[in-house]
Amino acid sequence: MGAIPVADDVLNAEIAVISLPEAANRIGVSVSKIRQMLRDGHLIAVRRDGELCIPEEFFGERGPVKGLAGTLTVLSDSGFEPTEMLNWLFTSDDSLPGVTPINALRTNHGTEVKRRAQALAF
Repeated sequence: MGAIPVADDVLNAEIAVISLPEAANRIGVSVSKIRQMLRDGHLIAVRRDGELCIPEEFFGERGPVKGLAGTLTVLSDSGFEPTEMLNWLFTSDDSLPGVTPINALRTNHGTEVKRRAQALAF
């Protein structure tokens, strides 16, 4: 088993994060499944107050936000490190519906978000 990659906590303090057990409970899976999703690059974790956490906005009612895993893969393939991905997802972009990439993903605008992520590679 590989280590879980952890991004620097570059998020504003107002951005809510949840613990791995809270994330697992929210979407009805085991903590082991959440850890695997982190290792697979489908989610990003930060360490806040000494605890491994995931931004709450990464989750919908039934699981991770649709399009998040694919966007993270595109960013990773473009050479982004987890901290850079996290920063990009939560940085305002007035050209996106929802203003930030994560909010655009949450409102089903994944295609626009992935296009912008792909453009970063060039």
